[in-house]
Amino acid sequence: MKALKRLRDDYVIWHANNINFPEFDSSNVVRKKVIFSGRVQKVGFRLELFTLAQRLEFMGWVKNLEDGSVEAELQGEESKVDFLIKSMKSLKRATVKKCEVINIPISRNREDFIIVG
Repeated sequence: MKALKRLRDDYVIWHANNINFPEFDSSNVVRKKVIFSGRVQKVGFRLELFTLAQRLEFMGWVKNLEDGSVEAELQGEESKVDFLIKSMKSLKRATVKKCEVINIPISRNREDFIIVG
């Protein structure tokens, strides 16, 4: 089972590193809490989001919730945050049935993007 998870994780990282980013217009830095509901656990969703968030130089975190959804706080340029949310909603190996986005205050502390739990 661990070999399958490692294989999936390797694929997820490869996939996230091979997404071509558009030319982003410069935009204000925002922080958004996002809750993705649907079939988003056990499909590499957090790892995909984490890898993209690192490539986009975001601050924040992502974690699984007990109800089967995935929650993230994404801080970065708004055009990039919106791109990441759109990318995750269109991920083929997951099914995002609902995506709740809430604007929250920007963190002034320098933080790396992490996977919680």
